[in-house]
Amino acid sequence: MKAVVLTEYGGPEVLKFGDFSDPAPGLGEVLVKVAAASINPVDLKQRSGATRAYFPLDFPNVIGWDVSGTVVELGPDVSDFAVGDRVFAWAFHTYAELCVVKSDVLAKIPEGIDLIEAAALPLVTMTGSQLISKASGIRQGQSILVSGAVGSVGRAAVCTANDKGAVVIAGVRRDQFAEAKGLGVSKVVALDDEADLSAVPPVDVVANTIGGLAAAQLISMVKDGGTFASVTGVPEKAQKYPYVHSVAFVSKQDTKTLLYMADAVRDGRLKIPIAKKLPLREAREGHIAMEKGAAGKILLVA
Repeated sequence: MKAVVLTEYGGPEVLKFGDFSDPAPGLGEVLVKVAAASINPVDLKQRSGATRAYFPLDFPNVIGWDVSGTVVELGPDVSDFAVGDRVFAWAFHTYAELCVVKSDVLAKIPEGIDLIEAAALPLVTMTGSQLISKASGIRQGQSILVSGAVGSVGRAAVCTANDKGAVVIAGVRRDQFAEAKGLGVSKVVALDDEADLSAVPPVDVVANTIGGLAAAQLISMVKDGGTFASVTGVPEKAQKYPYVHSVAFVSKQDTKTLLYMADAVRDGRLKIPIAKKLPLREAREGHIAMEKGAAGKILLVA
């Protein structure tokens, strides 16, 4: 098969399109003919070696965490899928024409969802939705500020918080206001405007999807007894707020959440913008575009 292969850590130039051994499904696994993969920030970190201390790569390696495609072969002890099924997953080694996925993390794409665009959903929507459902403890009627609300993870978090009946505040940059107002939130606040941010009353929950100084400031906005749940870790400043429950959240593969998010997309409650669709062989250009701040998901079409 053809794949995007890494033989060393480095910049986008180390992504080489070429031949790679076909994978074969083992016990409880499914072989998927890849329609598309999507690029996530973790891909850039793996490629560069930023994650090597806790997630080292063996070379040669094929990266990628999102996949959509069609089942072409079933491994032993798989009964929930059939050849020809349209499927998607948070998987691994997805920058390729073929990908092996464990059947228990694979899901059938709901009718009404495009096969290629389904690749934009798994990692970001599961992360954003679980940040709310698993980590935030939000209850109906409570207030929650979602930082980075127009990002893909933030959008999934906003959608889930809205579905739970929370009073949702979208935290974004000032130049993202118009986009954020389309998310169906109660209020939009500028994270890069100290006066605007300080005018917001304390909230029950902050669901944080950004890093840096803004994240450290946001923990101060949580009421005593409230929760600061973050996908980028907990800032050192958290120790100054002993009455705030701080959660450094790490998402997990979960087909139930994935299907819930796919239904939200189909029903119009959630939109994950797609910035580019590139041929798989142009993964290098996709990484460059993401590093430059592409506004939306970048899909690699196999």
